[in-house]
Amino acid sequence: MTSTTTNTRPPWLALAGPTASGKTAAALAIVRAQRARGGPPVEVISVDSALVYRGMDIGTAKPSAAERAEVPHHLIDLIEPTGAYSAAEFAQAARRLVDEIHARGARALLVGGTMLYFKAWLEGIDPLPAADPAVRAALDARAQAIGWPAMHAELARVDPVTAARLAPADAQRIQRALEVHALTGQPLSALHQRDRQDGSPSPAGPGSLVALEPASRAWLHQRIAERFGQMLDAGLVDEVRRLRERGDLDPGLPSMRCVGYRQTWEMLERAFPATELAERGIAATRQLAKRQLTWLRGMPARRVIACDAPDALAQVLSLAEQAGFLVPER
Repeated sequence: MTSTTTNTRPPWLALAGPTASGKTAAALAIVRAQRARGGPPVEVISVDSALVYRGMDIGTAKPSAAERAEVPHHLIDLIEPTGAYSAAEFAQAARRLVDEIHARGARALLVGGTMLYFKAWLEGIDPLPAADPAVRAALDARAQAIGWPAMHAELARVDPVTAARLAPADAQRIQRALEVHALTGQPLSALHQRDRQDGSPSPAGPGSLVALEPASRAWLHQRIAERFGQMLDAGLVDEVRRLRERGDLDPGLPSMRCVGYRQTWEMLERAFPATELAERGIAATRQLAKRQLTWLRGMPARRVIACDAPDALAQVLSLAEQAGFLVPER
């Protein structure tokens, strides 16, 4: 299929925000409003690095069967948890999907909280070097000797921008950033950036980014606690237990380092109580939300809506209409 050009594309719309900020509810509000107004149908492109994994449903808050029946969803259940999916792969797939969705006469709504994916979508991403087993082995050996927080401090000296958005215990991402620096001599943050000062258009084409950001951090923390409790009630521990019993997964894989899965895996290994799992899971999710908000603040083109405002959904619909994505009410 020949891609449509950015001049002829209808505008896409993106909904970004930290975990538990209400992105799914906002997306469904747009889908239903468009349908009620007789506008073009909407299809959702997931911007979430955890939703790509098959068999990981509860801890990722994957859209329900009813939600997926109501509106087509893309980039969900792509790979087994043994694999990995990069930001560059996401950006390439998302651009292809936007063209295909528009060719069907529909509109593309990007929804999620993986901010590196959004950055790659909006700005493009330079090719990164492939993993180097020897470099990784050396980094792992050093981390075993001095610990990941000390490795994080080393990263801060060579790539302060990347280090600022990573937790000191985020071994996977610290290792990758140090590996890229070792292989290229450049910080990962520099490779992730594209200079658009020449006025060149975004590779994503015309569209709008709406960010759901809470005015009250306490509101978001309460939502995170409630959501993690719902995941436990829905069977998160049993889900992770089934994943462990497959025999081909380990806690070092990107899939098993996802928030919620990492803590549950540790509980099953060390047999600490469920109350401690909840505490650890909620704390890790809060840290994730903090990093997501830091990323968002670095996206100046976004339109911010306070997701804890009583009229947040009405504001989302208004912005979607202003952006030319949602047809006006008759």
